[in-house]
Amino acid sequence: MKIKWGVLGDAGIARNYVIPGMQAGKYSEITAIASRDINKSKKTAGALGIEKAYGSYEILLADQSIDAVYIPLPNHLHVEWSIKAMEAGKHVLCEKPFALTIADVKKAMEIRDRFGVKLGEAFMVRSHPQWLKARELTSGEDFGKLRAVQGFFSYSNFDPSNIRNSYSSDMGGGGIWDIGCYPVNTSRFLFKEEPKRVIAIVEYDPNFKTDVLASAILDFPSGQATFISSTQISPYQRMLAVGTKKHVEIKIPFNSPSTFPTEIYYDNSNIEEDERNKIIIETCNQYAHQGDAFSKAIIDNTEVPVPMEDTLGNTAVLTALYKSAESGNWEKVKK
Repeated sequence: MKIKWGVLGDAGIARNYVIPGMQAGKYSEITAIASRDINKSKKTAGALGIEKAYGSYEILLADQSIDAVYIPLPNHLHVEWSIKAMEAGKHVLCEKPFALTIADVKKAMEIRDRFGVKLGEAFMVRSHPQWLKARELTSGEDFGKLRAVQGFFSYSNFDPSNIRNSYSSDMGGGGIWDIGCYPVNTSRFLFKEEPKRVIAIVEYDPNFKTDVLASAILDFPSGQATFISSTQISPYQRMLAVGTKKHVEIKIPFNSPSTFPTEIYYDNSNIEEDERNKIIIETCNQYAHQGDAFSKAIIDNTEVPVPMEDTLGNTAVLTALYKSAESGNWEKVKK
């Protein structure tokens, strides 16, 4: 059995990554795509072998043959169209960040429960075998107690027309919403708990008015997580989890490749590269895993990989970080 999916929006992440990934999956079938420009949706449908192309999101949601929709729209439109899709009886997988306020997450949860549909946030890393292995390792007795998580995620983008730079902060632009959300999410995933308070130092672009360099500390009951995110420095990414006995390092934690294996280092000392205990994760497509995990949850009526209860926690941390950037103080994480 395959779940029939529609896509709301002709975003690059959908065309280049998510749709091809889901098309390679076992339980997902992309049958329609919609854009406000019918020529765009027709072009993408033709290029990717999608059966139906629509010139409006409403027409796609009215298609009774579609079981679920994937939403890669700009950040400030996520909640609006997720709710419209759920009200049309569709299950929804929406790109991160799902919402920019805690109130919007709670509102979406109410709609989800009222219409009895599945709703999840598209943190594809949470379905990737390397992250499932990392969580297994950090939960093991040999690892000891997890005490610290450290992350770094950056890219370089000075294009004023780029969607990440052209929106003001209240519309979800900037580095923390775009990529800082990943170390926040995965730190919570590894600690299996929520931080009590956070603090952040943030630098804003004088023209874009969005955050372009941020350093953050998350104070968990069991330890601490730190990360740096930036949209205007050399591209780099890495995640490190350190326990009382061993540490786990994920080499390509977020933009993991679909053409070669990924690697996890699992050690108990600071040793040379060629001597490290390397765990090879077989080549896979994390978007195929994400789509199949969500589709399987629909088929089996089980929980989706990243439900709104988890999104509520992530949104609370992200909003607290922005609040801390303004106040210059530690801010409590409140749901």
